[in-house]
Amino acid sequence: MAVYWDETKMQMGPHGTATILAFGDSWFWYPLPGGCLLNYLGDVVGARGHVILAKGMNGAETHDYVDGKYRNAVRESLRLYGPTLSAVFISGGGNDFAGFNDLRPLLKTECSAETQASQCFRNGTGGFDQFLVDMDEQYRALIGLIYTRTSVDCHIVMHSYDYAPPTGEALFGREGWLRPALVDAGVAPELFKPCVDHLIDGFHGMLQNIAAGDPQHLHVVDSRGTLGPTDWANELHPNGRGFKKIAVERWKPVLQPLSLA
Repeated sequence: MAVYWDETKMQMGPHGTATILAFGDSWFWYPLPGGCLLNYLGDVVGARGHVILAKGMNGAETHDYVDGKYRNAVRESLRLYGPTLSAVFISGGGNDFAGFNDLRPLLKTECSAETQASQCFRNGTGGFDQFLVDMDEQYRALIGLIYTRTSVDCHIVMHSYDYAPPTGEALFGREGWLRPALVDAGVAPELFKPCVDHLIDGFHGMLQNIAAGDPQHLHVVDSRGTLGPTDWANELHPNGRGFKKIAVERWKPVLQPLSLA
């Protein structure tokens, strides 16, 4: 498998260097049985001789890649490998809206009277529209950094998340990332899933707007609508079968025309 989370192992192994950097959250780092998206993307890109090196970690937020805890790792990896990279993959944003302390402020104080998902979200300062503006700025800052360290032949591939099920299921008996905030806001149970879908759709639209500015180099993998109920391990993470579906059914068709798969 042509993917490494340990840079030293890559440098000492048969591949030696990376042709793709992957800056990401738990969709690139999920440690439990079945693995993460990169486990399956490694096979997809490995068929064309590409090697992925991952930077980031579970729980990473988008700003962490630009001016947070992974700032130095991102910049150093771009300095070392940037000039010869074929692509940079980005997975970020889920941890910016998932979790009670992140999702709850995006929702109105009291949503019990609302009948549509969009009505449950706050607008203005601290609301959902401002959240998307903030995400846009963080992504553009990271993309700008990548531009300065890579060649004109390097592609940047981003992805949206699939429609996560707000079941309340998390890891090791912990509280879920989505359902608790919806319950606390008084969202009607029949609007739980539409509210999450609204989040995912808004995030995807933000990525599409960014990619439209440079379609030759910026690409968005649309993960939405790929997975069924049995393809999820919990509220945020697909199981191994689910990650493989997304890699093969959604990423591969985007990567093939770019000579990345």
